[in-house]
Amino acid sequence: MVHFVGAGPGAVDLITVRGLRLLKEADVIVYAGSLVNPQLLGSRREGCEVHNSAYMTLEEVIEVMADAWRKGRKVVRLHTGDPAIYGAIKEQMDALDREGIPYEVCPGVSSFCAAAAALKEEYTLPEVSQSVIITRMAGRTPVPKRETVRSFAAHQATMVIFLSTGLLRELSKELIEGGYPEDTPAAVVYKATWPEEKVCRCTVGALADTAEAEGITKTALIIVGRFLDGDYQRSRLYDPAFTTEFRKGSED
Repeated sequence: MVHFVGAGPGAVDLITVRGLRLLKEADVIVYAGSLVNPQLLGSRREGCEVHNSAYMTLEEVIEVMADAWRKGRKVVRLHTGDPAIYGAIKEQMDALDREGIPYEVCPGVSSFCAAAAALKEEYTLPEVSQSVIITRMAGRTPVPKRETVRSFAAHQATMVIFLSTGLLRELSKELIEGGYPEDTPAAVVYKATWPEEKVCRCTVGALADTAEAEGITKTALIIVGRFLDGDYQRSRLYDPAFTTEFRKGSED
């Protein structure tokens, strides 16, 4: 069996219980060395074969996994965060399907969740934002024309922007021209949950200057939205006047 495992956002104790068990049982580990915390490899068993996919092509990754499977070895493909978000796992799963190789996916804690924890904020606040847009700027890899940052900005929802730290001046321009006022609260969260984590609060208009001042050029998430203001309405879920399936409210 091949197991795609989400390694979590960085801290070694934020991999899931299942993910850690699979990692400890693996005969072969192929890990995303450019992003996964290498300390996680310390839990591998003696004799486990390790490959860093940062230096490999898709074909080479599949060859390693297929060869190991044919030899009856357990394979873990270790991705950063949750592999379903910018993990490029679909092409790997399709290749395994073509080879007739079974696989499973073990989800992980995404860095966008870790960023909210680092900020000590909630993305979905009553009367402020009930939607979270996860996206990125177009760079060397394009995005569909219907999914530009500018078009998403018109919604004024909470936005979490991946893979865009090197494009912050362009990002600010797209956000502002799309509809966010320049003074909209924002944050640059660098390597959330890692020892070197940095949380830099700013505004949409100051994203680039903030990152430059902190020496942040990559491995950061950009967070945008009025939820960072701290102004919101109390949730009705725990309002004593509100009736739920489990308790009767005073208004009734």
